[in-house]
Amino acid sequence: MSEQPAGEKTFAPTEKRLTDAAKKGDVLRSKDAGTAVVMLLGGAWLAFAGPWLLGDLQGLAREAFQFDVRDLRDFGPGTLLMEGLLLTVPAILTLAVPVIIVTLISQLAFGRGRFVTDNLKAKGNRINPLNGLKRMFGPQGAIEMGKGLLKIILLGAIALWWWYSSMETLIGLGRGNLSAQLTAAWDAIVSLIFALSGGLVIIALVDLPIQWVRQQGRLKMTHQEMRDENKESEGSPEMKAARRQRQRDIATGSVAGAMRDAQFVITNPTHFAVALTYDPLKASAPIVLAKGRGDKAMAMKELAREMELPTLEYPQLARSVYYTTRERQVICEDLYGAIASVLAYVMSLKRGETPLRPEIDVPEALRFDTEGRVSVAPAVNQGAAAPL
Repeated sequence: MSEQPAGEKTFAPTEKRLTDAAKKGDVLRSKDAGTAVVMLLGGAWLAFAGPWLLGDLQGLAREAFQFDVRDLRDFGPGTLLMEGLLLTVPAILTLAVPVIIVTLISQLAFGRGRFVTDNLKAKGNRINPLNGLKRMFGPQGAIEMGKGLLKIILLGAIALWWWYSSMETLIGLGRGNLSAQLTAAWDAIVSLIFALSGGLVIIALVDLPIQWVRQQGRLKMTHQEMRDENKESEGSPEMKAARRQRQRDIATGSVAGAMRDAQFVITNPTHFAVALTYDPLKASAPIVLAKGRGDKAMAMKELAREMELPTLEYPQLARSVYYTTRERQVICEDLYGAIASVLAYVMSLKRGETPLRPEIDVPEALRFDTEGRVSVAPAVNQGAAAPL
């Protein structure tokens, strides 16, 4: 029976894998999303806090451009600059504080609830010129260059549209009084920022899924890594206690009753379990009494040990039965040969014989991975449930 190569990374990263990666600074991040958020905050600040700052600036400008005899006798530019700072600094803080808070929240969200301090550490590979050249002229550099050009085209088109829609207002800025000119200029800047923010949001909505797919691919796991992580998790007292409690909850349900009627169990060591029986007086083929994955599969294996049911590890066959047959149904016709070999082996064991463990061949159309994907669509068993 052919299985996936041991070193091939085909399994999606587990929660533990993602958490461990986050501790090392490998988290989902998107510069475009961060830029879009900052631009939106800036636009909102200009729209709501802008009139307050604009009024103060108008007063400052009016005072700066008015001269009298006292200014000629005692000219103090430092006083004027200090007044400008006192006006602008509080307003700038009302923008800076929300930006800092949003940045921290996004860091915690992308860092899976932790502040990734490793991102603040100095790393030699970041300043290594050779690594920089590889990034610039390698496949990754070409992709980033393409993304940059697309961003420039999109944002440039938005800026051009804004210019044509606001050109009349901008050209007429010098015709009104100072207050009207400042208000018109301020409104024009706010509209430009919101227009560019819309473009950045579009870019972020495209970039975030791309970054997620890239991270998932980067953190994919091999079958051996899945086994090792499972063993490591099993060694944790907390995990053992939680798992046993879940298994006890499952075992007290209908699974226990079905397992009492089973003759043997076929498993995938860490994912799947199917319990089967065969009674020619009730059905023409073996019947799946119970099936499960994850905690349910572990509970079924525990019950099988308690009931001294033969438990056989045939990963590909376990997945095939799991994905092609419902509970209380006869198995898929294409699996008759494989299950018959297992059944004959089990019957020999019950007679006290020591037969050789059979080699099982599962049809290619029924070879599933852990997510139920198959290269050729299988004919899924839709037969009626056999009464027991």
